[in-house]
Amino acid sequence: MDRKAGIMKDLSARFFKIITLGCKVNQYESAFIKESLLNSGFAQASERDRADAVIINTCTVTGPASHQSRQSIRRAIRENPKALIAVTGCYVQAYPEEVSSIGGVGLVIGNKYKKDAPALLIEALQQGISKKVIKAFSKQELFEPMPVKTYPDRARAFLKVQDGCESFCSYCIVPQARGPSRSLDPLSVIEILEELSGRGYREVVLTGIHLGRYGIDLTPSVSLGRLLRLIGERQLPLRIRLSSIEPNEIDNELISLAAKEPWICSHFHIPLQSGDMRTLKAMNRHYSPEQFAGLVEAIHDAIPFGCIGVDVMSGFPGESERGHANTVSLLEDLPISYLHVFPFSPRQGTRAATFAGRVEPALIKARAAELRQLSREKRLAFHRLCLGKAFQVLPEESLREESGLITGTSDNYIQFLFPHPSVKKHDFITVLSQRLKGTKILGRPVSDLFPS
Repeated sequence: MDRKAGIMKDLSARFFKIITLGCKVNQYESAFIKESLLNSGFAQASERDRADAVIINTCTVTGPASHQSRQSIRRAIRENPKALIAVTGCYVQAYPEEVSSIGGVGLVIGNKYKKDAPALLIEALQQGISKKVIKAFSKQELFEPMPVKTYPDRARAFLKVQDGCESFCSYCIVPQARGPSRSLDPLSVIEILEELSGRGYREVVLTGIHLGRYGIDLTPSVSLGRLLRLIGERQLPLRIRLSSIEPNEIDNELISLAAKEPWICSHFHIPLQSGDMRTLKAMNRHYSPEQFAGLVEAIHDAIPFGCIGVDVMSGFPGESERGHANTVSLLEDLPISYLHVFPFSPRQGTRAATFAGRVEPALIKARAAELRQLSREKRLAFHRLCLGKAFQVLPEESLREESGLITGTSDNYIQFLFPHPSVKKHDFITVLSQRLKGTKILGRPVSDLFPS
């Protein structure tokens, strides 16, 4: 390869960088790669320094995500001219030829082999070789654990308990990039949670590509609700936060557990995508706007101060003005807390990429802007609803020393600012919400109602 001369075969000074794009699952997997390299004798290079190896963990969930992945790869090549550039992630798995065609990339690793990325990287550095390791997923894939023991830059830990998706929404490339649904067995989940708890972590986010399908591949099968009950039996001194769950996979058991168990965060993130029935059918989404509305109302009735986040897409092919208005109207009338807005972008290899009725880019942008404004209004209303209430907050980081304030996240996903100079990073503290400050809430500590 043309960059072979620049790669340090003796590995006498092994410095690496990791660039991560996309979802919490990618972030978790990058944490695994980082920890593995550190345990192998590598050191992490600072942002300003050049590295001997740069790993880019890519995303391709949207067109802009793929574009950002390509930009990150090319920037890493420019800024680290003698380094081994290794690229992995969903963009690699879905579009390997696009990645391989970028001059200067030395190692290309598909998601199927991401667990082997540290060993492949070391091998490529030692031998000074280029390599492409990509294979399509089979229908009988097994879950491959990627244990991560420490999160030095975070107050909370993450645990990937599920991977893959078989829903095949018409706009989504993820099933091709991640393979079939597969799960980490409950005993392993609990063992890892016990270890993280012993290391002082007080919040763990359970993540997955399709978290609501956790356990369907296990024998015997296990539901997400059953997993939570098993976790609860251990009475660990930590709280559990759930990542995104599909609306038709949040049942009464999950809502009831979140309502009555203080160790389950009062926070649901639910992908809606559209509030228009015609659009939902074209997306291959299997619920109605009325069912979604009933779910949100049920969560709000059971957990009045719970946070409900929603994913929504603007400009799907064939989305009419009325279809967009139906989405806005549905969301306006529901007690949601914030929106994540995604403009539609066609993904090669998906059915929606061939659909007629493309919406003009300027109109997509305008509809997305309207939804983002609605999100700001919803977040403000939710924060106002919570004023005067006390919440369990996990401190995260100190601000400028002169401010005397630290930040923390409540169980219902509010970012707090509060004075508490002696607080320990991993100790829960109860904070009374007092007034709004931008997208955060200013509060003051009160007697700890939630002993850790």
